[in-house]
Amino acid sequence: MKKFLLTATAVAAFAAPALAADLPARPYTKAPPPVTPPQIVYNWTGFYIGGHLGGAFGSGSSLGGSDGRFMGGVQGGADYQFANNWVIGVEAQYSWLTNSNSSVAFPGGSVVTGNDRGIGSVTGRLGYAWGPTLLYAKGGYAFRDNKLGVTDATGVPLAFATTGNRDDGYTVGAGLEYMFAPNWSAKVEYQYYNFGKTTFAAGSPPDIVGASFHNDEHTVKAGLNYRFGWGGATAPY
Repeated sequence: MKKFLLTATAVAAFAAPALAADLPARPYTKAPPPVTPPQIVYNWTGFYIGGHLGGAFGSGSSLGGSDGRFMGGVQGGADYQFANNWVIGVEAQYSWLTNSNSSVAFPGGSVVTGNDRGIGSVTGRLGYAWGPTLLYAKGGYAFRDNKLGVTDATGVPLAFATTGNRDDGYTVGAGLEYMFAPNWSAKVEYQYYNFGKTTFAAGSPPDIVGASFHNDEHTVKAGLNYRFGWGGATAPY
């Protein structure tokens, strides 16, 4: 029995290399290429609507002085991105003002009152974008919802006349906008509104004739925009 087992083991040892030589070679399998995540491309072209909150401050020579007022409103517009990084667009915007009543009492007893209920603008804007960030400047036509009145010391309305256009003017500003998600962007913006100078003319109570004040507003606001259509961040494959 021992001789039989030794003989079988020897035969198996010599036969194994021969059998291995007869087996086909293992096929070569190329490793799959590494998976590269898609690159995000930001595109500012498209229409948008949004809202904003902020504050408005008159100059020291305006009827309401430099007191701050809360403001909130809406905006909408369209942008077009060209030459890779440049963005041109148009925007319409309107803001409602709170605590906008103001008054000035004159020595003769006349009281001049003003009420700026809202300000708006239609502007063009030009900006430079790098990725999700857009730095821009803007300027154009400005308008406001304003009511001016004159009363005596007891509150009785008095007739008056003015020179200058206090409801139409111009605006300039600048801002920074950031696209934080597909179709969504947030912005911070400074905007200056100028509606000229108002002077009380003949036909007004004698104590206010020749008195004048500027009609301007400095505003700072933060806003949120939703972008439609083909704008926003895309991830091409």
